[in-house]
Amino acid sequence: MKNGLHDRRGFLQKSALAALTTLVGTDVVFADKMPRYHRPLGLNAEYDPLKGKSTEMKVLGDKPWNVESPIHLLDDAITPVDKMFIRNNGLIPTEPIDLAKWTLTIKGESVKAEKTYTLAELKKRFKPYTYQLVLECGGNGRAGYEPQTTGNPWDQGAVSCAEWTGVRLKDILADVGLKDDAVYIGYYGKDPHLSQDPTKVAISRGVPIKKALEEETLIAWAVNGQDIPLVHGYPLRLVIGGWPASVSGKWLHTIAIRNKEHDGAKMEGHSYRMPIRPVQPGEKIAETPQNFRIIESMPVKSLITYPKSGALLEGKKTLSLRGHAWAGDRNVAEVSTSIDYGATWQKSKLERPKNRLAWQNWSADVTFPQAGYYEVWVRATDSNGVMQPMVIPQWNPGGYLNNACHRIAVKAV
Repeated sequence: MKNGLHDRRGFLQKSALAALTTLVGTDVVFADKMPRYHRPLGLNAEYDPLKGKSTEMKVLGDKPWNVESPIHLLDDAITPVDKMFIRNNGLIPTEPIDLAKWTLTIKGESVKAEKTYTLAELKKRFKPYTYQLVLECGGNGRAGYEPQTTGNPWDQGAVSCAEWTGVRLKDILADVGLKDDAVYIGYYGKDPHLSQDPTKVAISRGVPIKKALEEETLIAWAVNGQDIPLVHGYPLRLVIGGWPASVSGKWLHTIAIRNKEHDGAKMEGHSYRMPIRPVQPGEKIAETPQNFRIIESMPVKSLITYPKSGALLEGKKTLSLRGHAWAGDRNVAEVSTSIDYGATWQKSKLERPKNRLAWQNWSADVTFPQAGYYEVWVRATDSNGVMQPMVIPQWNPGGYLNNACHRIAVKAV
């Protein structure tokens, strides 16, 4: 019986059991008989990821938590935490977090020697930096594809541009020392797999070493000047702007420096990958490296964040618009609006980004020639001359990279 008891409790760390006991205020009866990988209801009640979020946030799922922001909530120049989208692949960690014991380990085939830092050491030994960085889910806009693909049916609200504070990954890696054969990094976090199987990893993605060594790639502990909320990766996360937000690992405890393309969970099949050739809508193609490429820099995109779609314009013909535009690793060169379905375009006022990989704010005044129904369209062009398409891009099995022009409805009376 002793061995059986040990096996049954093996899935549930003592600290988590202690937390559950504290939560319910008494002993957990029959704790030794819990099924393997069982998730106690008491732990589910311990943390509400929607607490403090806007009541207008749209929940797409809770296993895992995926929550998007209606576009009009993204009107702030710097996205507040209460309006930031949530995209998880696994479960939110439930074990109590002891900041004094939280560590970051750098290891892998291509480090000269494995090294571990406490959170306090990271803050003391390295210079902190703060950057505004766009994080956008690779599947943002997936709901626009027909036929529908697998994955969360995001509208356009799985994007944010918050202000992140931490240390540059390049400074940590310089301290550790890299071998000449380093080509990729991969992250590991403490988010449990949906199955609760401790041998499975929920997600472990990464980027080429060149991207990892950019100035703006951060190991962050704060967002908008405050501790990162648990749902967004507290107490430590990787933040890599301009690429799919899935490369910005939460609850970070390890980074592996690889001598090959990282092969962690969600780096396989068509996860965060695009077909190399055009495919027909609904076409099934073999999920092999020969057929898919990893998504890297996100495409140029823009949003109208004010006014909200359905605006009623009374007693005047001019409407002030504003929003944001971004272009992955590039800058946005121009933003234009149209009220005649793209027959003509009016150039908007475009601000410079706060820093590289931040979004850019734009504004425009549009005049309507007569009373009636209108659709206002916005279109951005990046620094390489690449322009947003007016129609939904080529269909792909993962429903990724829909950067078609955003539009709102306006009624002038």
